[in-house]
Amino acid sequence: MRLLLMSDTHLPRRAKALPEELLAGLPHADVVIHAGDWVDTATLDLLEARSRRLIGVHGNNDGPELRARLPEVARAELGGVRLGVVHETGPAQGRERRCAERFPDLDVLVFGHSHIPWDSTAADGRLRLLNPGSPTDRRRQPYCTFMTAAIEDGRLTAVELHRLPPRR
Repeated sequence: MRLLLMSDTHLPRRAKALPEELLAGLPHADVVIHAGDWVDTATLDLLEARSRRLIGVHGNNDGPELRARLPEVARAELGGVRLGVVHETGPAQGRERRCAERFPDLDVLVFGHSHIPWDSTAADGRLRLLNPGSPTDRRRQPYCTFMTAAIEDGRLTAVELHRLPPRR
């Protein structure tokens, strides 16, 4: 099972459209995950139309229309992996411990908000935390980013951070 992960698209404020490199990956993904801060419903509509399966949550910059269509926390069992999606997880310091306590039933937690790519595992070795960064707003990061991953034999594998070329 192939996954495509993104967050913090902030369209059309930070970019006019999703990057072509990310859009090109949609047909290859079995599941597309968006960890909030869509800002516009057009992006949700686009991903719903082009994705085999979409799992998304709303973020702090998402208005009432998006909040009506998306949960604050999403959970799914994907190929034996218990996955959760949330926008905010709080400060980086202590994140793994806080998230392991808040989500004891998950194997993987995808989150956003900071625009900073993140890949770590809680001290107990059970919960993996992933932040794909932002494909449209790099903030203080050197690149805009998104992630891909796979689920094989009940395990998350092949997690890859994709750096996008600068926008023209």
